[in-house]
Amino acid sequence: MDFDIPQDLKDYLDELDRFIEAEIKPLEEQDDNIRFFDHRREWARTDFDRGGLPRHEWEALMGEARRRADAAGHLRYAWPVEWGGKGGTNLAMAVIREHLAAKGLGLHNDLQTEHSIVGNNPFIIMFKEFATNAQYDRYAEALQKGEIRTGFGLTEPYHGSDATHMETRAVREEKNGVPGWRINGEKMWTTGMHVANYVMCFARTSGKDGDGDGITVFLVPASDPGVKIEEYLWTFNMPTDHPRVSINDVWVSDDAIWGVEGQGLRLGQSFVHQNRIRQAASSLGAAVYCIEESVKYARARKPFGQPLSDNQAIQWPLVELHTQCEMLRLLIRKTAWEMDRMPHKEVERQISDKVSMCNYWGNRLVCEAADRAMQVHGGIGYSRHKPFEHIYRHHRRYRITEGSEEIQMRKVAAFLFGYMGPRRKELAGVTWDDVDYRLHPAG
Repeated sequence: MDFDIPQDLKDYLDELDRFIEAEIKPLEEQDDNIRFFDHRREWARTDFDRGGLPRHEWEALMGEARRRADAAGHLRYAWPVEWGGKGGTNLAMAVIREHLAAKGLGLHNDLQTEHSIVGNNPFIIMFKEFATNAQYDRYAEALQKGEIRTGFGLTEPYHGSDATHMETRAVREEKNGVPGWRINGEKMWTTGMHVANYVMCFARTSGKDGDGDGITVFLVPASDPGVKIEEYLWTFNMPTDHPRVSINDVWVSDDAIWGVEGQGLRLGQSFVHQNRIRQAASSLGAAVYCIEESVKYARARKPFGQPLSDNQAIQWPLVELHTQCEMLRLLIRKTAWEMDRMPHKEVERQISDKVSMCNYWGNRLVCEAADRAMQVHGGIGYSRHKPFEHIYRHHRRYRITEGSEEIQMRKVAAFLFGYMGPRRKELAGVTWDDVDYRLHPAG
């Protein structure tokens, strides 16, 4: 097995570093833009008079960084070549995401907002894999031009991890001779609604509560009078753009369906699998940053006349974290490599458990690394003058979103015990005859 990063990817990392130094760092430093990253960051980013939404200046700065990245050919790296991208693989994206996150806070890669010079847009592959020919013809050009900005309407106030019991309903209704659907329901954590022009609304169209089939995805115009932002939810991590949204008597035509009627959860799984492996890589990179900063500080700091790093109480916790990073890196890259070697729709059936392992462990690890970095740095580590509290607050949410770590462990258990996945047939017929439960006498 070859564990080396391919030379073309190494070269691309160097190219990204040069671009950051030439284009992004100067933008970050001009006009006091550093306020968005130093100890003033939460106040600079958050518009407290608009319910905690991101300030226009902050979003404009990120927009300019993305514009420059797009002009340089980086933003759409993971997009299909036929859509102006470079066809970046899951493995390459994992390496890139770790590399950028390990640099620490900066305009090149702001994990709090999922902003990066190398974009993470799971909607693109999701659409490419699941859209019908008619949907492709209707929406592909608008997607490529960035004219479709969506909120992801899956979670509900009373139904989070279990989407199969969602209460949002869509019923068939013809309007002016056009076949369509009447939608009613409520969604939670519909991120980005302040700038979205559509909601990807998951609604039950057939079947009963608990069924995996019978849920359909509709592209609902955010401007429809029946779509209402009820409130923006204030979180541990600021600013906030995560609202509760009600959808009241909204009618859409059949053209609004994304993918195939009744098979909407497959789109949801496509979205989270792409996000989970990339978030795991970002969490790994952020954890590495916390560890490396702690090592440097411990070598430089000299309480009682000797380096802090001489103390095993400092060394050993960082050794544990460093070891876990090394192991997690191998699992992430192996899993991403496997994702690249199978059809996209097979990921859920074959290695969904591995994606979950990467994600829940990576998100837990970075929280532990940020917490340890605060402890090693002492009072200054706890302050906003260091980025560790910011890293912790951001990554702590990923132990809940995109599937809580308990739900992801449940997925791993389902694969391990054969309730789903490749071992289902193998373990379904296990009996006592297959188990060596007897005591064997010595000799």
